[in-house]
Amino acid sequence: MRSQRVLSSLSAVLAALALAPFAAQAQRPVSNGTQLTGSVLHVTPYIGYMVFGNLLNGPFGTSVSNAPSLLYGAQAALSLAPNVSLVGNLGYTQSNIRAGVPFLGGVNLASSSLLLYDGDLQLDVPLASTSGMSLVPFVQGGVGGMHYNISQSFLNTSATNLAGNVGAGLDVSLGKGMALRLLAKDYFGKFDFQQATGFTLSNSTTQNFAFTAGIRLDF
Repeated sequence: MRSQRVLSSLSAVLAALALAPFAAQAQRPVSNGTQLTGSVLHVTPYIGYMVFGNLLNGPFGTSVSNAPSLLYGAQAALSLAPNVSLVGNLGYTQSNIRAGVPFLGGVNLASSSLLLYDGDLQLDVPLASTSGMSLVPFVQGGVGGMHYNISQSFLNTSATNLAGNVGAGLDVSLGKGMALRLLAKDYFGKFDFQQATGFTLSNSTTQNFAFTAGIRLDF
């Protein structure tokens, strides 16, 4: 009986060794056109343009807002399941705060820098390859913060407000483990005038639009 058990164990070990190369081949990442199946980390440095909504709407059509500006940043995504990723985003821009006056244009009030940070869920919608090019539309949505540093002469202040975001984009394959990422996002929230100025002002939700392009790298 013992010898039979030994022979059975030896047969199982030999069978496992014989099947190991095939199992390894099955688990090896393969390209699906835009990323490696099995890649779990995706990093996307990007550059873009940000258009701000009004921080405050005053009487007679006056307003206070940030001037449009260049946006720099990076996203890091962790695959949770096929076509589902958890995304972390960090962006930075510098802009002038302007007072808008009808018929007179804008007047610079102060300079500001803005740090965007958010966590999002991303859903991919893979499409069939056409002419050797793979396109993957996706949507993102989540929540984070917008931190303002504002300076004028010797005065400096800051404010941080909660901001939700939704966005849609497209990944265009550039080769194995690399894609061009185009993304448009809407950041919405209320600027905290109480924290920035000490005064409580009534303001509505601000819509801020970011349009970016970057290179997504898969690991």
